[in-house]
Amino acid sequence: MMTTSLWVTLRYRDADAALAWLRAVGFTVGAVHRSTADEKVVEHAELTWPGGGGLMLGTHRASPSWPVEPGGGATYAVTDDVDGAFRAAVEAGGQAVQEPADQDYGGRSATVADPEGNLWSFGSYRPS
Repeated sequence: MMTTSLWVTLRYRDADAALAWLRAVGFTVGAVHRSTADEKVVEHAELTWPGGGGLMLGTHRASPSWPVEPGGGATYAVTDDVDGAFRAAVEAGGQAVQEPADQDYGGRSATVADPEGNLWSFGSYRPS
């Protein structure tokens, strides 16, 4: 049995909107834990990407233990359907940064900024 041992972590101002966008792009939500004091606050959510990989996210709150601001992340997701992932990401509210294109180093890739500015590259190139 294989387990995911590397997780991308992001914070969002609107975690529920991020969850909806990520589902539209192809992620599967495994768990969502909310604050008992405020149901709008996502304390911790876990999502998986088809073929492997994980993402953890939560609602952004100012904290010295997590000084990263929303919108500063960048992630590469391997997919055999770059054009489909790009199209789904834009249709769900993302902003096109790089249209799908074949790359000199092999594979095809595209980049979209999610609604809070994090960059998501979708590519068929699988690093060795």
